[in-house]
Amino acid sequence: MSTPKAKTPQTMKPATAAKKLGILLSAAPAEFQEGVVSRDELNALQADPPSWLADLRRVGPHPRQVVAAKLRVSASGLARAGIAGPLTTAEIETLKAENPDWLEREQAIQTKVRQEELRLKQQRAKA
Repeated sequence: MSTPKAKTPQTMKPATAAKKLGILLSAAPAEFQEGVVSRDELNALQADPPSWLADLRRVGPHPRQVVAAKLRVSASGLARAGIAGPLTTAEIETLKAENPDWLEREQAIQTKVRQEELRLKQQRAKA
C-alpha cells in the first residue's frame, strides 16, 4: 500500500498575488516582490491586511484596472486618454474634481456598455 502524500501548498508568483490584492507589485515591499505567496498567505493578507497593504490600497499607486474602476471607465478608455501608468488616489481625486471632457465621454461609454451587458443578461435569462 502507498502512504498518503503530504499535500503541498498551492503557491503563486508575486505578480499574481498583487493582482488578486489589487495593488501595484512595484510598490509592494521587497520581501513580497521576491518571494512566492501561498494560497493561505493570500487569504491571510485579504482577511487582515498589514499596514503596508492597507496604505497601498488607500493611497496607491494603483494598477491600471483599479484606476479604471475608481474613475468608472474601462482600461481602454484610460489608454485612449493617454493615461498609461499607475495613479495615486490623490491624482484620481484630482481627475474626478476636474472632470475633463475625456472622462465624461469615457464614463458615458462605460455606462452604455454596462447597460447593454445587463440587457443581454436579462435576454438570456428569459430564453
